[in-house]
Amino acid sequence: MRPLRFALFGTGFWSRYQLAGWKEVGGVECIALYNRTEQKARDLAACAGLNARLYQDSCELLEREHLDFIDIVTSPETHGRFVALAAARGLPVICQKPMASSYGEAIQMVETCQRTGVPFYINENWRWQAPIRALKMILEDGVIGAPYRARLRMVSGFPVFDNQPFLRELEQFLLMDIGPHILDVVRFLFGEPVSLYCSTQKVQRNICGEDLATIMLRFASGETVICEMGYPGTPLEVDYFPQTFALIEGERGSIELGPNYSLRVTTAAGTTVTRAAPPFYSWADPAYEVVHASIVPCQADLLAGLRNEKLPETTGEDNLRTVRLVHEAYESAKRDEVIRL
Repeated sequence: MRPLRFALFGTGFWSRYQLAGWKEVGGVECIALYNRTEQKARDLAACAGLNARLYQDSCELLEREHLDFIDIVTSPETHGRFVALAAARGLPVICQKPMASSYGEAIQMVETCQRTGVPFYINENWRWQAPIRALKMILEDGVIGAPYRARLRMVSGFPVFDNQPFLRELEQFLLMDIGPHILDVVRFLFGEPVSLYCSTQKVQRNICGEDLATIMLRFASGETVICEMGYPGTPLEVDYFPQTFALIEGERGSIELGPNYSLRVTTAAGTTVTRAAPPFYSWADPAYEVVHASIVPCQADLLAGLRNEKLPETTGEDNLRTVRLVHEAYESAKRDEVIRL
């Protein structure tokens, strides 16, 4: 089976890890890079050991190259245009989260791909983290019974602006950056909520958008899930960035995902402790190990979709529900009221 040929759109911070993930998965070949700044593309090609052709014009790339799909790792405001260009040529698309800057544009992107019959997948890898997959398995085993309340927390003083300085300038920051990840995990673990309430804050004064958010989601079963997210810059005694912590309470027990990927399951019989650490990859940044490691199973799932072996978990249609939650959270925070979904 020949490798699928693809072009990578965008050569910023995350692109090197996207490429490393594809190399780990295998079965694909990056033959072209697009970036507005040629030197950045040249630097990435050299760093990744690629013999790829470089383009500063996306239309020229699509006209000249014979591709099986494109992988978009550019800023959200450009996603819609690139998806439309690929769909017009019948090319399957993998797009980085967040899918789009607005819910309306995200709907349009999904509809464009549906209309042209083009597969459209979202590279949403947070749900593919080893500890979160393990958490899902325990939950599905039913050992704690039906869950009635849960709390997910991803709050850190990590200097995220050092690697991605453009984040300082975003009018909508935290909910567009971490929000899609955490809300997608909520959907992965518990299904679709029926209402939400969100409160946001800006703790750091030298940024444009919010850096703290708290969301409460309600489900038809009566279950409540609280999400705490933040990059407030506040020093913590021990900062576990970018680990996500969770506490799920059920009728017969509880599950706690804690520091260093520990999983504690407590029932009337006592507490069992296991560890669900991510696999090691030499190319992963140790500061992002659990996130970078999750790129590999996510891309393996997407590749299976491109080869028509299965339907990936994070299709455009599925991720549209996550996008809606993000934008409804902004609306809730603006209006200071519960949003019925």
